[in-house]
Amino acid sequence: MPTRFQTTMLLVALFVRIAGAQTPDTTHPPVGATVSGVVRDSLARGPLAGATVELVAADSPGRFARTAVSDSLGRFTLTDVPAGRHKLGFFHPLLDSLGVDAPLREVYVADQRLVHADLAIPSPDRLRTAICGDRSGRHQNAVIVGTVRDAHDGSPAVGAMVSVEWAELSFRRNGVVARSTPRRVATTGDNGWFALCNVPNAGTIALIATRGADSTDVIEVEAPSKGFLRHELYLGASQTSGAIDEANASAVSGTSRSVRSGDGHISGIVTTEEDGRPLAEAQVSIPGGPQTRSNDRGEWTLVGAPAGTRMLEVRALGYYPERRRVDVVAGVPVVRVALSTLKAVLDTVRVRASRLNGDPGGFEARRRTGLGRYLTAMDIDRFRPVVLSDIFRTVPGVRLELDAGGVDKRISIRGAFGPCDPAIYLNGQPLTHIIGFSVVTLTADDLDTWVRPHDVTGIEIYTGETTPVEYQQGMSGCGSILIWTKLAR
Repeated sequence: MPTRFQTTMLLVALFVRIAGAQTPDTTHPPVGATVSGVVRDSLARGPLAGATVELVAADSPGRFARTAVSDSLGRFTLTDVPAGRHKLGFFHPLLDSLGVDAPLREVYVADQRLVHADLAIPSPDRLRTAICGDRSGRHQNAVIVGTVRDAHDGSPAVGAMVSVEWAELSFRRNGVVARSTPRRVATTGDNGWFALCNVPNAGTIALIATRGADSTDVIEVEAPSKGFLRHELYLGASQTSGAIDEANASAVSGTSRSVRSGDGHISGIVTTEEDGRPLAEAQVSIPGGPQTRSNDRGEWTLVGAPAGTRMLEVRALGYYPERRRVDVVAGVPVVRVALSTLKAVLDTVRVRASRLNGDPGGFEARRRTGLGRYLTAMDIDRFRPVVLSDIFRTVPGVRLELDAGGVDKRISIRGAFGPCDPAIYLNGQPLTHIIGFSVVTLTADDLDTWVRPHDVTGIEIYTGETTPVEYQQGMSGCGSILIWTKLAR
């Protein structure tokens, strides 16, 4: 890594060159050598466009300098370079967000020969070591870096607190499964930069930034399998601050974290994954904020949206819901979402479940433990349900209620802090997607469409800590509902 002195000398050389620049003499052909190469982004594994490449004399940076900007393929060319030893480096906004300087490369030029010299952002391993030190011997050795900015003017957010949490299960000698939620916290510097070291390198984690009354939503991200992850976050006004603990309590209780409506807006298009056709009447919302529905062309616009980094939820009857991070800021591009049909998801479940035989998924074995609530085929017949959700109307601790839009039926169970959204499994495969503190679940109408009551042979209902380890998802702590059908036999 270059020293701050070396970086300063490169900047000095740049300013000296600009200050002493004169109109080039086009009557004389260039003298000296040509230095060319490619600037690469080691994180994205591709070329880095827009990098300012600087070459200066090694013995006296103020004596000579050449500058070029890399093109869309990362290529650069520096002409009329005199013989001698030189230092080659580059600047780019990505380096600022990573909190590092690019390493300098020594280049030796002789006569007018062409010199090829490539440059690159350091590899994830080198970045992790440079930022956090050598922790390669530890299991949790990933790092998350980024910049926190104000959502309205893009200025760096100084002194913002960035927190990350994840769920861990540990098995004790007495057979008890202990659940914990480790946390890492960092505070941004004068340039809004932060680094969170020693986070998991696999699984799902929950990330949030706060400063006073401003915050992001709880952002759900996959832990960096390669040990390095960069995230840009934008702060906007929120009614609650501080907030990863409050977000946890809200998710467990089944309520959305309260967010003020704002002056932001965001637009997008919803299509089908299968053939790309526009999907009308899809429900689009920012949890705790505004919601709308797509038109006949699949287009939608959320107005009065809270500014900042938020989670966007898109769902449609018969399709698997989608939940993703969006930045509600000026100039945000159109958000394109493609939904997979629920039938495609359930067909995959059926194929996998067809391999089971005997006691499907261990239903009878778990029933003997008495830790949850169990419904057999005989119990279900006594309910005489017309659709699957009719079964849950008479089960203690399970509720059917309309969602915030007053349209779709939602299944909830009694949690430690009130009603919450459970994880739902069909023949052992998850139909819900739980990330961090949030549950992206199917509605009761979805289940009624694809699962017929007379096909159901057993239902298991678990709350909180009674949920078997293999059917615990994420950090919601709510519980799970397991549905078994004849296809599992």
